[in-house]
Amino acid sequence: MSAWVDGLVSERHDWAEGLMTLRIDADIDPFRAGQWLNLGLRIDGELVRRAYSLASAPGSPPEFYLTRVSTGSFTPRLFDLELGDEVAVERKPQGFFTLNYVPDVPELWMVATGTGLGPFIAMLRTNEPWQRFERIVLVHGVRTAEHLSYREELEERSRAHDARLTCVPVVSREPNATDVVHGRVTSSLESGELEKAAGLELHTERSHVMLCGNPEMIADMTKLLEHRGMRRHRQRRPGHVSSENYW
Repeated sequence: MSAWVDGLVSERHDWAEGLMTLRIDADIDPFRAGQWLNLGLRIDGELVRRAYSLASAPGSPPEFYLTRVSTGSFTPRLFDLELGDEVAVERKPQGFFTLNYVPDVPELWMVATGTGLGPFIAMLRTNEPWQRFERIVLVHGVRTAEHLSYREELEERSRAHDARLTCVPVVSREPNATDVVHGRVTSSLESGELEKAAGLELHTERSHVMLCGNPEMIADMTKLLEHRGMRRHRQRRPGHVSSENYW
């Protein structure tokens, strides 16, 4: 059996310039929300591949939340795709950034920058987080407010689950943006604004934090959380912080 399957672009939603969601019809293996797989394109006669997290719930067509990297050779071609275009899709999703590796605690914090939001969208589209956690805080850090994607869907999910989901948008480069926390995710944690906006305090006995996105954010957040007694989570040594780097 081939490691790759043929995929067809079935839906595309452009959130802002250089930011889109791409849905691809492809017969991939079963997966867990939070996993990733490779997409492949023919470039100069060779199959070039890149890894992307799935934003879709298991059982749904593969969906990807993507940003264009202007200096790259791959993502600009993804942004050239139109409905019906072909894409090679890796059959077997991979990865361990999934809720089954998260310990049972009352409060789950999902902290993303940019397209690191994708895996959390996938998780929130399943039943598992709503069955396991009393409160969920989703933090999304972006440069400008136009990059705050999936807001309507997230608001609907919060209403459907008795407001147990609290979304905290963090905007770093748009001083006039409203209804957001201004600054970076890291600085808003240090200042206390993040917890104030969430209406919830991080606690070693009650909270687990999942970090996804910019590696610099993840490294800095991990250090800040360590200072508060929250260590990295490992299978052999349960902790409070799980992470997935992008690039």
